[in-house]
Amino acid sequence: MASLADRVRGNGRIAAGLLFNLLVSICIVFLNKWIYVHHGFPNMSLTLVHFVVTWLGLYICQKLDIFAPKSLPLSKLLLLALSFCGFVVFTNLSLQNNTIGTYQLAKAMTTPVIIAIQTFWYQKSFSVRIQLTLIPITVGVILNSYYDVKFHSLGLVFAALGVLVTSLYQVWVGAKQHELQVNSMQLLYYQAPMSSAMLLVAVPFFEPVFGEGGIFGPWSVSALLMVLLSGVIAFMVNLSIYWIIGNTSPVTYPFHALSSPLVARAMCTLLTC
Repeated sequence: MASLADRVRGNGRIAAGLLFNLLVSICIVFLNKWIYVHHGFPNMSLTLVHFVVTWLGLYICQKLDIFAPKSLPLSKLLLLALSFCGFVVFTNLSLQNNTIGTYQLAKAMTTPVIIAIQTFWYQKSFSVRIQLTLIPITVGVILNSYYDVKFHSLGLVFAALGVLVTSLYQVWVGAKQHELQVNSMQLLYYQAPMSSAMLLVAVPFFEPVFGEGGIFGPWSVSALLMVLLSGVIAFMVNLSIYWIIGNTSPVTYPFHALSSPLVARAMCTLLTC
C-alpha cells in the first residue's frame, strides 16, 4: 500500500511539473513576441538576459539551501552550454520571424528529431505506437507551414535550426544528468553561467551594445520591466525542462510540449495573433 501511495505521489509531482512547464512556456512565448513587436529588443541580448537571470535565480536557490552544488568538470558541459545558446537563440529567432502559431507548431518537430537521434546515435528502440504518432505530427507541421501565408524562407531556416539544436540539447540534458549523477538544479547551476559567458562574447559581433537598439541603450522603464519579467519566466521554463527530463526522459518532454502549440494556437485565434 505504501508503494502505491508513493507512486501516486510521484505521478502527481510529475503531472504538476508538466502543467507548470506548459503554463510558463506559453507565457514566455507571448511575452517575448510582445517584446520583439512593441519594443524591438535584440534577440541575442534578450537570450543573454535570460541566461543571467537563470544563473542568479539558481545562485539564490543555492544560498537558500534549496539544493547543494556538486563539483563538475567544465569540459563535460561545454557542448551542452553551447547547445543551450543555440537552442534559445534559434527558437527566439523563429518566434521573431514567424507567427506564434507557426512557431509553436514547428517546435512539434522536436519529437521526431529526438527519436531519430536516440535511435541512430544512442541505439534506443521505440514501440510501433510511438513511431506511428510521428506521422500526423510531421504531416500537420508541413501542411500548416505550406498554407501559412506569413511563413517565409528565413523563418523556415530559423525554425529548422531551432528544432535541430533543441533536439540535441534535450537529449544531452538527459544524458548528462545520468552520466554526472546530478539533479536539474545542480546541472543548470554550472551550465547557465557558461552559456552566459559564451553569449557575452558573441553579442557585440551581432548586435549593438550601446546606443539605439543595444542592450545598454536608452530603453523605457516599461521595456526593461518586460525584459526582466521575461528573464524570470525563462528561469522557470529552463528549470522545469531540466526537471521533467531528469524525472522522465528526453522523449517525454517534447510529447508533453505538443500540447503547448495547441493551446497557443487556440489563444492566437482568440487574440488574432
